[in-house]
Amino acid sequence: PFDRLFYQGDEFDPANKSMEPVWADKVFSDYFKSWIPEGCTDAEYVNAQYDGAVAYMDTCIQQIFERLEVLGILDNTIVIINGDHGETLDEHECFFDHHGMYEPCLVVPLVIRYPRKMPAGLRVDGFNQHKDLLPTILELTGVRTKAKFDGQSLMKLVRGKADSFESEFYITECTWMRKHGWRTPQWKLIVALEPDFHFKPEIELYNLVEDPLELKNVAKQNPDVVANLRGRMDAFIAKREKQTGLPNPMHHQGDWSNQGAPYVSSEEALEKLHIGDRKTAQTLQSKDKKKGKRK
Repeated sequence: PFDRLFYQGDEFDPANKSMEPVWADKVFSDYFKSWIPEGCTDAEYVNAQYDGAVAYMDTCIQQIFERLEVLGILDNTIVIINGDHGETLDEHECFFDHHGMYEPCLVVPLVIRYPRKMPAGLRVDGFNQHKDLLPTILELTGVRTKAKFDGQSLMKLVRGKADSFESEFYITECTWMRKHGWRTPQWKLIVALEPDFHFKPEIELYNLVEDPLELKNVAKQNPDVVANLRGRMDAFIAKREKQTGLPNPMHHQGDWSNQGAPYVSSEEALEKLHIGDRKTAQTLQSKDKKKGKRK
């Protein structure tokens, strides 16, 4: 029932035009046609499929909890539900995919259940990252180690000994486009390291307090903010290069797409990154896998 659980409208309503920009997307539209119903006009129908998929996953996770309970080990088991990335639906023209460094992709779920040490129903504010998960698990299990980690245990936030970890941090992407940036509680800076197939500007700046949906690029109006954030980003990169003895990989990706990158123009990126239908996508992935094996 999940395909209709969050949608009761008419996905083929000719008066609805919300899917027009999706079908006009030259990179992904052929691929979309392989799984979105032909003639679909309402983007909310596609969004509802994502909600339905999440609801389906909830029922699957429920079965895991029920099995743990039958085995009598539910409250002695650490259960962690985490996402590796978010998902963009019809926002920012990054349709139904997880590319772009906008908030829908950066924010991921993290739920921890362990009644022996974790308070039930507690929602913790503040920033943390995936690197904090391993130290958290080690503390919850009582495992001691002399190993050094980049992250730290989230139990500091749970116990109220810290409000947040790293209020500002470096963000990167090298999947469908190569970009990096800097995020603070108020600002997000995105800098394109080469032209992207969305024809977006080289510099994007969003005031996350006034514009949490990142709808208004204010880079041109705030050159001082751009310069400040870029300086902090560059300083962080220089520090990490010194710590690791390695150059920042974002600057040395070469042909990161296996399709002729780096690109000199958005037109070239659009032409080279056209995914085609599902079969074409699978062929591209197969080539990537074979190339990886040869290495």
